[in-house]
Amino acid sequence: MRLGIMLGYSGAGFAAAVDELVDHERAGAEIVAVPEAYSFDAVSQLGFVAARTTRMELTSGIVQLYSRTPTLTAMTAAGLDYVSGGRFSLGLGASGPQVVEGFHGVPYDAPLARTRETVEICRKVWRREPLVHNGRHYQLPLPPDRGTGLGKPLKLINHPVRERIPVILAAVGPRSVAMTAEIAEGWWTLFFHPDRAASVWAEPLADGTRRRDPSLGPLDVLATVPFAITDDPWSMLDGHRAQLALYIGGMGARERNFSNELVRRYGYEREATLIQDLFLSGRRAEAMAAVPDDLIRSTALVGPAVWVKDRLAAYAAAGVTTLLVSPLAETPSERVAAVSRLRDLL
Repeated sequence: MRLGIMLGYSGAGFAAAVDELVDHERAGAEIVAVPEAYSFDAVSQLGFVAARTTRMELTSGIVQLYSRTPTLTAMTAAGLDYVSGGRFSLGLGASGPQVVEGFHGVPYDAPLARTRETVEICRKVWRREPLVHNGRHYQLPLPPDRGTGLGKPLKLINHPVRERIPVILAAVGPRSVAMTAEIAEGWWTLFFHPDRAASVWAEPLADGTRRRDPSLGPLDVLATVPFAITDDPWSMLDGHRAQLALYIGGMGARERNFSNELVRRYGYEREATLIQDLFLSGRRAEAMAAVPDDLIRSTALVGPAVWVKDRLAAYAAAGVTTLLVSPLAETPSERVAAVSRLRDLL
């Protein structure tokens, strides 16, 4: 299992976080993910990280396909792969209507079909093929009845470092997970629960794998967890509890909340309804209190060293191949030491 670092949303502490990341790289962390959401863009920050690191793989965690054309996504990935010396993987996802329509002003339609077409277009760009794509949602060049008629097939001017940049797709629902297992090099999971993952995702993963091109290699399964080695885990899990309450309760509308739907499939139907009702009515502290303790502990890696080692085995048995941790220790030196110790437990 690879060990990596999940950076937080950008802000005043980003430069210091990258200073710390350099120490994590020395301690054996193999990959770093930079998020985007509706914060600073991930791309500019990844360029900064590329300049400060030497060995770590870099990935976007995630960039949204609706906010960029497929071709720009491909150009950006090729650029980041170039400045990092071939260390970039494209973390890509559809996000959700709350962000896509609310922040970007773009209709949230056909996320699966658009994802599939975007991946196809990216790979054509990286191979430097004259770009022709006649999809349902993207047509390149633009047909005369939709433009001036002067467009022509172009290919990327630069020669990419690699013509096959790994694609990691964020997916939660059964159909999107099946598509990910079919077309992507990696799958970015959400609130991965090792003990209940198979009941939710085994069938769609198997369905997609049956159609998978063998040249893609085995699917890299990425899970993101808060992490600390401590004898008092509950003293460090308030942030994770709050995040779960936010995502289950308020990250999306009542009728369309992917995190809420996932937790229901995990078997927490009653709790998911209660958390959402409380959160959307403004009772956020009560929503946090309603998050099941089992869900909090099972989607985090916080506890004594022996317990952490057992949970690492559970993640591996559930199919996770890359573990991205958000260290919770108080000081940079303590966080680096904890990640180094985690590396030894793998």
